Formats: sequence, structure tokens, C-alpha cells
Amino acid sequence: MEAAMGRLTRRQRVVRFSLGDAPRTREETMAAEEPLEIRLDGRAFSVTMRTPGDDFDLVGGFLVGEGVVSAAEHLLSLRFCAGEDEDGRQTFNVVEAQLGPGAAAPDPSLDRHVYTTSSCGICGTASIDAVAKTSRFALDPERGRVELPVLLQLPETLRSGQALFGKTGGVHAAGLFSTEGELLCLREDVGRHNAVDKVVGWALREGRLPLADTVLQVSGRASFELVQKAWLAGIPVLSAVSAPSSLAVELAQRAGMTLAGFSRGSTVNVYSHPERIMAPEAGTAPGHTIHGQAARSQGSAAGRN
Repeated sequence: MEAAMGRLTRRQRVVRFSLGDAPRTREETMAAEEPLEIRLDGRAFSVTMRTPGDDFDLVGGFLVGEGVVSAAEHLLSLRFCAGEDEDGRQTFNVVEAQLGPGAAAPDPSLDRHVYTTSSCGICGTASIDAVAKTSRFALDPERGRVELPVLLQLPETLRSGQALFGKTGGVHAAGLFSTEGELLCLREDVGRHNAVDKVVGWALREGRLPLADTVLQVSGRASFELVQKAWLAGIPVLSAVSAPSSLAVELAQRAGMTLAGFSRGSTVNVYSHPERIMAPEAGTAPGHTIHGQAARSQGSAAGRN
């Protein structure tokens, strides 16, 4: 992590009440939440609420999600700017991004005039038309195929790597996996969209975009904004442990993305493009899969459950 190391959590004294017992005072560990101002070429662009840490990844992923950059060379530099709290300590809460050739500098009229909360990744967008963006990466229907047992294992793998959640119980997580189930990057944040931005920003800075043969697993629900962020990063499969929204499904269908929800234990619902999910045939040995129309039929049935 960058300079925010050590500011991921806070200690707070709480009073615990329980029926039949006397109140008890104890200390709990909470996930930190602080504002981060993002500047583009010296000009204020947005403020987002986030858990400090991996801030350069967060800014990089945020700019991918805004359609500003799509390759590492589009981002010349990232640096922390001067920022101090009331005690004169550096806060590391302002990041300056310098855009390079090929970047799509945003229209100043579409700047975010208010801050983005940790619960909403598109709040503050100055125009409704600016919410929907089109990816520079077309999703290849032949890329991103994943076997059902691999897909079903991802939530457990993600949960086992959530160190901050284990301490606080108060953060979301996003994990980028290969289609073989290898964990490539895991990030946590109080905002689900921030966790995704941190993963995408890591991939951007590593020169990995587009993420053609990957699966993005998230710990919560699948919203429109998460589908859009995945699409702009070229991710063909997005899986969530909870439900998608109707608009998320509509966007996934249009983008050619496989969107899965309620991935829990041995079942998962696939809401769009189920042909990428390779499921074992009933009565066959593990490793034998079905493709094409059979997979599409099975996915459609799952989506109705």
C-alpha cells in the first residue's frame, strides 16, 4: 500500500447491550473512511469517500471507470499532494494524476461538483447522460469461459483473503481471478465500487487491460455501476454473492458480459450470456462440461430461480 498504511482501521469504545445481561464497555476495530480528492492535471476533478490504502490503484481504476484512460501509457504519473489535518500531519488525501497521450480528458462541464460517497460510485455526476459510458474494449464471446465448479469456489476464496473484513466486519471486497480460479488481485474498501476501482487500477498500472480471460468476484450485490466498471476494463464475467439490479442485467446483456448473482455454495444464478459457464453434465465425472445451447438453456433456467 501507499502512504496510507496504518490508517486502515480505527479503535472505538462502544457499549454492548444484551437482553438479560448488564451493559459492557469494550473497544472495537472499525474500518477507516476518509475523503480522497482526485485532481487531473492540476484541476480538481472529484472527491470520493474511501478506506485509505491502495490510493493510486483507486485513482487509476476510477479514471478507467470514467472513460478517461484505458491503458497504462494514458496515465503519466500519480502523486500525493500536500494535505494536512488540524494537527499539521500529512493526510495523503489528495492525489494528482497527470494524463498522457491517448487519454480522453473529461469535459469540464461534466465534472463531479459534489463528492462521491462510499455507497455510490456515480453520485455527483453533473449530467444524467454522463452516467452511461461505452467501453473501448469489445467483449469476445469466446473469451472468459469458466467451469462451474471454479466459479462457485470464488466467493470462498475471496472471503478467505479478506483480512480487513476479518478485523472490522465493515468492508466490501473485489477479487480478480483467472478463469482457472487463480486469485490475481484482491482489494477491500468501505465502498464496493472503490474495491472494484482498486482492482481495475492495479490491472491498469500493471499493463493488463483489457482483462479478457478473467472473472471479477464481488462480495455484495451487482449494481449498474459495477457492471459498467467491469465492462470498461474488458472483464467478461462478473459474479456477485448477492442480487443484481435490473439495470445491471440490462447493461450486461448489451455489453456481452456474463453476469452471475447469488453465488453461494453449489448454486448460482446467471442473468446474461450463460454460454461462458461450462457446467458438468448430470451423471458425468467432474471435468466433463457442456457447451453451446445446453449451457445457454441451463443458464436461462438458473436465471428464473
